Amino acid sequence: MQKKLIALAVASLASGAAFAQTNVTMYGVADVGYMYSTGDAGRVGNVPIPGTNTFSGIQSGLLAGSRLGFRGEETLGNGLKAVFTLEYALNLDNNSGVGNTGGLNARQQYVGLSHAGWGTIALGRQYAPGYLATVNNDPFGGAIFEPQSFLTTQAGNSITPNTLARWDNAITYTSPNWGGFTGKAIYSFGETSAAGGTFNDKLTDVSDNGKWGLGANFATGPFNLDVVYHQRQSVTNGSLISVPGLTGLFTANGKAVEEAYIGGSFDLKFVKLMASWQGQNDKNAANLDNQFWQIGAVIPVLGSSNIHLGYSELYWDQGSQWVRGVKVKRPLNDDSQAAALGWTTALSKRTTLYAGYVWVKNDKRSYAAGPVAGVGARGEDNNTFLAGINHKF
Repeated sequence: MQKKLIALAVASLASGAAFAQTNVTMYGVADVGYMYSTGDAGRVGNVPIPGTNTFSGIQSGLLAGSRLGFRGEETLGNGLKAVFTLEYALNLDNNSGVGNTGGLNARQQYVGLSHAGWGTIALGRQYAPGYLATVNNDPFGGAIFEPQSFLTTQAGNSITPNTLARWDNAITYTSPNWGGFTGKAIYSFGETSAAGGTFNDKLTDVSDNGKWGLGANFATGPFNLDVVYHQRQSVTNGSLISVPGLTGLFTANGKAVEEAYIGGSFDLKFVKLMASWQGQNDKNAANLDNQFWQIGAVIPVLGSSNIHLGYSELYWDQGSQWVRGVKVKRPLNDDSQAAALGWTTALSKRTTLYAGYVWVKNDKRSYAAGPVAGVGARGEDNNTFLAGINHKF
């Protein structure tokens, strides 16, 4: 009798443990395509450089970044759940991604606690509010070849649908959905050692290179609105992004970089319209002030296809400086313009064919912007053609 009771107790414990197991889902994106990009070689001052810059090849993650991910949750009781996400980048065009390049290439990896009535707190590498906001209001959903993605990324902005909006060492709070409103707050620790050292005559502090952000989203029916604020605190040289074509010209001196964004979209069924504006105020010696705006549309056609249209401009405002008693403009005081045309066709709920064309015009006091690194140059135009396939699983 005692043995039967012990057996029943063990079975009961095993059954309880089984119910408490984490529910894990594996997911991913396999996206690869062909890209051809060409442009003038640019200028030195007012003198054109002979020749062209050209790229032709297979690229991974054109419409959406290729990835392999795992997400899960465990019910803890009283409405509380433990949640986690582990998501890693893949490059389908070559032998890189996940773990063979010196690191895991994590897009995001975090663990946290979630409650339907209170929201979610999570710790790890996570999306800042500017990531999803820019994706929400972009005609290409944040694809790497479209203007918002490469212009803001190459300008070094953290409000972007790209890597610079994924923050390490972060703690986040995401609110529940309150009648269409959702809020998010993030703080990313710079993890700077403050052992009595100095940086540019300023005592180092544990907040150096830290980042924080706030985001608000309101979505109801066909309408969507996002507002975002990011701040990089006490920026040091190591955390400043080099601008393409102007590497090494800029320094930081422990001041803040502030960014703001507002964007929205409205779905009229026969066309979805969207627009956004964002600005960056750099208080460091680099003075990488810029403003970016975009308008776009997605037009459904033929039942399962869409035409995607987008136009963007990025304006630099680096100001002037005194050189030997003469006030001259600094290198970045002009704009880059870009337009994109795309086509997507859904072969199924998971598989999409796509094609696109991107035009970019860089003024001589702008920077070397373009969908492909090494093709764009200052003071030139470049053109890019692409086509590929995207599969979600």
